[in-house]
Amino acid sequence: MLLLPIFIFILGLIIGSFLNVVILRINTGRSIAKGRSICFRCSKELSWYELIPVFSFLGLRGKCKTCKAPISFQYPLVELVTAITFTVLYTTAITSFGFSLMALLSFLFSATVASLLIVIFVYDIKHTIIPDMIVYLFIILSLVSILWQALTIPHFGILNALFAGVFVALPFFLLWAFSKGRFMGFGDVKLALGMGWLLGLVGGYSAVLFSFWIGGIVGIILLALSRKYSMRSQIPFAPFLIAGTFIVGVCGITILSLFQIWS
Repeated sequence: MLLLPIFIFILGLIIGSFLNVVILRINTGRSIAKGRSICFRCSKELSWYELIPVFSFLGLRGKCKTCKAPISFQYPLVELVTAITFTVLYTTAITSFGFSLMALLSFLFSATVASLLIVIFVYDIKHTIIPDMIVYLFIILSLVSILWQALTIPHFGILNALFAGVFVALPFFLLWAFSKGRFMGFGDVKLALGMGWLLGLVGGYSAVLFSFWIGGIVGIILLALSRKYSMRSQIPFAPFLIAGTFIVGVCGITILSLFQIWS
């Protein structure tokens, strides 16, 4: 049985490598599925042994083999984060459903959602914008999760689940509307809608609250340690929303569970 988690980890490394391609090529006009990877400095087409997740970065000591330009740490970090996330999601699915078709479907769904969120996380940090194609796919999958629950869970409140997304996204929409996009981008509104549909009302609001806590802590650290940041600096908020989503969706922690621990 140990071979399966190892396989899932390796699969996560491979998918993480593909996510790096998506992050780099989306909205650039380049095909995500076609075209060999190249060094962005010397334009040399990379060989297969330069594209092995994590190991190529370590073997090349973080530099292009041809021009010695530094390779971004984004590549191994995304690969490792994806591999670890996939392994955790696989373990969760097996724990919940055993070795069954339901476990496989649960893992495939959650791994796909996690992959989309990882792309949004990194892309927003790099470009301070959420790519529409990726966030719409996330919204669609979140809606699919509601429909699946409506079909498989007796007396499931589908209307309550649908309204959960609206209620979670509403504060972000109002902030976006009143500030005319200065304080919050509309991409965050769409992301919050998907979060509400995926996590439900309590889970969605918990993820939002966690995101504000994490964002506040990170903001204080950046102000204290970096001269590049000030109170007027634009900091992308989607990474914090996604961090909150992972805390709720993967770790199963909500505000209610925290209150139960403290009480």
